[in-house]
Parts: sequence; structure tokens; C-alpha cells
Amino acid sequence: MRSLRHLAALASLVALTSFVCILPAHAQTIGQNKEPGAADTYTLSVRSQLVVEAVTVKDKQGKPIPGLTAHDFTLTEDGVPQTIRYCEYQSLPTNAAPLPRSKDENLTIYKRLARTQLAPEPADSPRYKDRRLLALYFDLSAMPPGDQLRALDAAEKFIRTQMASVDLVSILRYQGGSVDVLQDFTADRNRLLSILQTLIVGEGQGSVDSIDDASSADTGAAFGQDDSEFNVFNTDRQLSALQTAARMLGALSEKKSLIYFASGLRLNGVDNQAQLHATVDAAIRAGVSFWPIDARGLVASAPLGDATQGSPGNEGMYSGTAAAANTSNFQQSQDTMFSLAGDTGGKALLDYNDLDRGIVNAQQAISDYYILEYYTTNAALDGRFRKIKVTVSNPPDAKLDFRQGYYAGKEFGKFNAADKERQLEDALMLDDPITELTIAMEINYFQLNRAEYFVPIVVKIPGRELALAKRGGAEHTLIDFVGEIKDVYGGNTVSNVRDNVNIKLSDATASELARRPIEYDSGFTLLPGKYLIKFLARDDETGRIGTYQTNFVIPNLNKETTSVPISSVVLSAQRVDMKEALYDAMKGKDQAKAIAANPLVVDGRKLIPSVTRVFNNGRDLYVYLQGYEQTATTVKPLVAYVSFYRDRAKVYESQPIAVTPAANGKLAPVPLTFDIGLANLPAGEYQCQVTILDPTDSKATFWQAPIRLSHEGQ
Repeated sequence: MRSLRHLAALASLVALTSFVCILPAHAQTIGQNKEPGAADTYTLSVRSQLVVEAVTVKDKQGKPIPGLTAHDFTLTEDGVPQTIRYCEYQSLPTNAAPLPRSKDENLTIYKRLARTQLAPEPADSPRYKDRRLLALYFDLSAMPPGDQLRALDAAEKFIRTQMASVDLVSILRYQGGSVDVLQDFTADRNRLLSILQTLIVGEGQGSVDSIDDASSADTGAAFGQDDSEFNVFNTDRQLSALQTAARMLGALSEKKSLIYFASGLRLNGVDNQAQLHATVDAAIRAGVSFWPIDARGLVASAPLGDATQGSPGNEGMYSGTAAAANTSNFQQSQDTMFSLAGDTGGKALLDYNDLDRGIVNAQQAISDYYILEYYTTNAALDGRFRKIKVTVSNPPDAKLDFRQGYYAGKEFGKFNAADKERQLEDALMLDDPITELTIAMEINYFQLNRAEYFVPIVVKIPGRELALAKRGGAEHTLIDFVGEIKDVYGGNTVSNVRDNVNIKLSDATASELARRPIEYDSGFTLLPGKYLIKFLARDDETGRIGTYQTNFVIPNLNKETTSVPISSVVLSAQRVDMKEALYDAMKGKDQAKAIAANPLVVDGRKLIPSVTRVFNNGRDLYVYLQGYEQTATTVKPLVAYVSFYRDRAKVYESQPIAVTPAANGKLAPVPLTFDIGLANLPAGEYQCQVTILDPTDSKATFWQAPIRLSHEGQ
């Protein structure tokens, strides 16, 4: 007892200088995608759809016919005449002079934009008039370094020697799950070349398909999950990225050509058909034609594969099955590229070593044309195909080339399962967050061993924001969750989550949701480093989406030598019995394993972190953290206590506790738990400080966070 009193006195002495000794590195990441007091945004929605149609008009000799006006054209949609509101002629001579060669070969290195949107053309600006728009799109996720090098060389050759005076070129890149705009449309050859030179050959890889058939390599006794599951996901992401790029280009009214550099794109049966159709539909609606270029060039592969993969080592190599499968896989990877081009009005360059020829083909395909714009009389968002027919009165024998139709947009109520999945994937790839739903999140970390950390996340959505299906007579409502964690420096996805919460809507539950938030929690195992988390929630009844995105750091506590290494500090106002959860968010998962790994679950009761840090003085405040001794070969107690400060004066201090870990030679987590009554504290704002002392090694750590106390009933 005497020793404990001595430690308490030492703790009080240290607390006097705590305001200048705070270590902020241990503060967990919390926040939300809306300001707490922000007003709701009210939107006036008018359902009118502007349709843009590019029409090429040529005479019998194949020469463009200029000088036509809107009155010379007749346009129908599904047989219904439409009023043409705008008509503009774009003059793009095929014999335009090439840009002059630069005298100075020393390029100025420009900073890459790394945006996720292209700048739209202002209504009063002729920026893109009489200009040919070519977007160079590099799919670095599945191109080997050799193919990346050939693609970049082809793009550089075109820009140096074949780019014409009417050309504007943009550079886009897909890697790590996002589409980046490295350079907006420009005629500045020096800028374009410098951007290409800053692209690192070999970056962004990691999504190459693993073939799982008779041609696949023999891995001996190795066993793992079926590779086809990962291939389906990778192909969907590649196609979804193309869809995102097409939508970016759709903001411009002119014709757009997207030159798609890839090492083939292989569909996995019918699993990717829905996304393929969605990508083609988006390109047609945006007026974008795909011009795929197979960066592998002319391939002369051995019957059983090249040296980049192991020998099949099965009976297929003797029966010819392996050779047939190898040839079939290669052909299938080109068939998808051919289909993307044919369905959008482009042309694929396959089995050709001069890759810049594919860019020239796209360049020469766009000549003089008219831009016609009209507001469709059919405002229904039903997703149906609408057939367009354009004729010209003068001259009557003119040859017209135009888009034969487009797919209308869909409202959320008409989405099928594939449409809903694509909506989440598209939202996940957008850089700008969607804040239709308010999302608050708290991210903590706890050290599992000397290498790994358990990272629990808690997501909260105000129940009042959800359009509950109970009002429409339904018995439940579904909340979809999807998220991913990326390594900030490498750009690779290190973990992801896809889940949903099915909430039963009894009368009691519906009224309870109106008073308290929906909560979802999950956990990840990560190594020390800097990460980016992006998390989406969607109300499956209305389609409203909320996005939360932030960077967070998992520190390497093994290197902490000057202070006591600790985990995140969790502040909570409630412990919930796992059996009394409002919904089951872990359906289909190994509940026992997940609960055992979560340090916030003790004796079947879960500590619910308070993301907002607002507490009612009618309830107790729970404080939980872990201290660590990296090599617990000797018994060394840790002492901790909690203090509240207001106006830089101490108004409360808990009794210190001393906890001694077990001496087992391994990492020894020391759980430190406090139960603090708030009834005697007045409402207001406080600084909550947790002090952790190691008397044996004379080390201390201080953690602070602002909290707010309110009276019961407020």
C-alpha cells in the first residue's frame, strides 16, 4: 500500500506539467463526412435529359459538307420527332499540319495532376471547337513492365512526330483501383512528354489474372482459394475503371476517342458480362469510342507458354489440352478488346508491333462533323435503349454517320442486383466523397504481436437519416457497406470489406432507430504504416450513399523508447451484450474468431466507442487502453489514472491503478480500464487526459482529447 501511495504522489507531480508533455502520436482517427452543425442541402430536381449527337455528313465523293443548320436536319428518337436546340460544325481536316518539332530536347518536368475529373468546357469558351480529342489511357494494373514500356514508347512517338495542330491529348492512368487524370486535354507537346517520362515502368501491377485451367503451372502441394474468384473481381474493376473514364469524358460535347493500352482483357465466363454491358452503355451515352491497343504486340508464344510461368506438369501437356487452353486464353483476352472497340465505334489494334499505329487510326477516324443537341421528350429513367435516326434534307443523297441510339439512365428503384453492385464500385472509385448520408467513424489500433496490429473501426449513421421501409409496409431495410484500405505509399489495396446489415422493422425497433444511430463495426490486421481508408454506406431503399475517407497511421510501437508504448485510447458510454445487438452484422463470418481478436469485447460484452465524444452525465464514462512491454522478462507494473481539466484547471482525477503483466518473454499487453461516474460534474467542455507511468524505467505517456458533458435528457 505504501508503494502505491508513493506512485500516486509521483503521478500527481507529473500531471502538473502534463500540458507541455503531450504525445499526440497515439491519438486515434475520428471524424465524419459532414460538419456536425451543417444544414441539409435541398435540391430542386427537374427531369430533363440533354442528348448530344455527333453526325458526320459527306457527299458522294466522301468529302465533308459544311454550312448546314439545325433546320436542315430531322432527328427522331424511337420514331418521335425531337427539336434540335443546338447545331455546331466542327472542322477537323485529315491533312492538318503536324506540330513543329521542338528545338529544345531538354524537357521541363511538370507535376502530374493526379485528378479524378476532367475540366468541363465553359459554355462561352471555344476551347474544344475544331479540335480533335484523344485520351491516352494506360491500364497499369495488369500490364507487365515490358508491355508498359512499349505502350509508353508508342505514345511518346505519336506525340513527338505524328500529333497534328488540331489535336488535343489527355493522359489517364488506372492503377490501385482508381482512375487518375495525369494531364487534361492540351496541345503542349512538352508537357505531355514530360508526363509520360514521369510514369514509372512497373508501377501499379498486382491485378494480373491467375489462369486456373489445363495451361496453369503445376504448384505441387500448394493449395489456396480458387483464382477465378479474384479474376472476376479484377476484370470487373478494369471494366468499371473504363466506365469511369468514359463518364469523365462525357462532360464534353465533342467526339472523344479513348486509346486503351492493355495486355489483353479476359472475361471469366458470364460473370463479367453485366459490367461489360454497363461499360459499353456508358461509352455510347458519353459519345466515347474505345480504341484498344494490345501492348503485347505480335506474340509468338510456345505451345505450353513462355518462361514467365512454370510448366503445367499435368497430363494436359501430353494430350494437347494445355496447348489448346493457352491459345484459347490468349484469344479470349483479345476478344474482349475487339468487342469494346466494335460496340463503341472504334477499332482494336491486335497482333501488331507498331503500337503507335493504333493512335494514328483513332486520329484519322475523326474528321469534320456536326454536334446536335436536343432535350428528349421521353424523360423516363427506365434504362431502355432508345433508337435515334437522323436525316438531312439538303443534299438528300448525303451519307450520314451517327450513333444509332443510346441507353437511358436508370433511377435506383429500377436497379437490379448487378446495377446496385456497379453503383457501389463506381462510388468507391470516385475521389470526391458523396455525403447524402452522414457517416461518422472511429479508427483504433491494438498491438497483437511485434509485427501486427488489430485495427477495429466503428461506423455510425444517424437512424433518422435512413428512409425506413417500415413506412411502406416492409418488414426490414438493408444497409450496404463496402470499404477498402490502401497503402498510401504503394497505392495497393491491402484489405477490404463488403457487408450488409439487415434491420428488422418491428414497431419498437423503428422507433428506437429514430433515437439512436445505426452502428457497424469491423476489424483488420495491418502492419505499421500509413494507410488510406475509404468506406461507403448505402440505404438500399432509396439509394442514398455516404462516403467516409481519411488517412491514418499505425505506428511502430517497437521503436518507442522514450515513453510507454500504448494503444489507442477508447472512450465509451456503453457496454452492450453481444446477444442483444439490434442486428447481426457478422452473418456468414466466424463470429467466435472475430470476437476473440477484438480487445473491446470482454466477457461477452462489447465496449462501443463514442465517435462524437459527447457524454451524458447520467451515465458512466468507460476508458480503455492497452500499455505494452515489448519483452516482459521481468515483472514491471504500469500505473495509470484519468484527469479532467477545464480552463486549464484540474477538476477531477481518478484513483490510480497499477497493473502488472505476466512475465512470459513475449509482448505483454497491459489492459487499463476505468469506470468514471459523471454525475457530479457540471455540463460543459473538458480536456480528458490519461496518464500512464512506468516507475521502473522512469517513463511516462500522456494522452489528451476534448470531450463534452451534457445533462441527462438533453
